Amino acid sequence: MMPKPIPVRVTQRFVAPPEQVFDAWLDADNTGRWLFATPGGRMMRVEIDPREGGRFAIVERRGDQDAEHFGTYLEIQRPRRLVFSFSAERDSQKADPVTIEIVPIGSGCELTLTHQMQPEWAEFAARTREGWAGILQKLADLFSRT
Repeated sequence: MMPKPIPVRVTQRFVAPPEQVFDAWLDADNTGRWLFATPGGRMMRVEIDPREGGRFAIVERRGDQDAEHFGTYLEIQRPRRLVFSFSAERDSQKADPVTIEIVPIGSGCELTLTHQMQPEWAEFAARTREGWAGILQKLADLFSRT
C-alpha cells in the first residue's frame, strides 16, 4: 500500500471578486509580483501558458542561486477551480497536485489552496503551509491596495 499524500491546506479571503483572484494565477505580467516572490529576490522569468495541459515556469534569483518553480495546468474552471502540478524540478515525475478553489463571499471571495505533498516531505508540511499562506497574503495585499 502506497503512503498517502499529505494535504496542506490554506484559506485566504479577498476583497476582490472571484474572477479577478482566479485570473491573477494565470497572468504572467503580474504573477511575478506575488507568486514565489520573496522580499530579497529578483524575478528572472515568468512563463505561463494558461490552458489545460499548458505549463508554467517561475524563476527567482535569491542571492547567488535561482529558485525554480514548474508545473502543468491540469484543470481550469474559471472562476472557481484551478488545479496544477507543482515541482521545483522542470520535468519531475513526482510533481505535487495543487488545487485552488474560490467561492464568492459578498463582494469578495474566499480561496482555499490544497497542496497534496508527497509523503517523504512530511517534515516540511508546516513550512509549506507557511509559504503558501505568505503567498496568498501577498496576493490579497495587491487587491487591498487598488
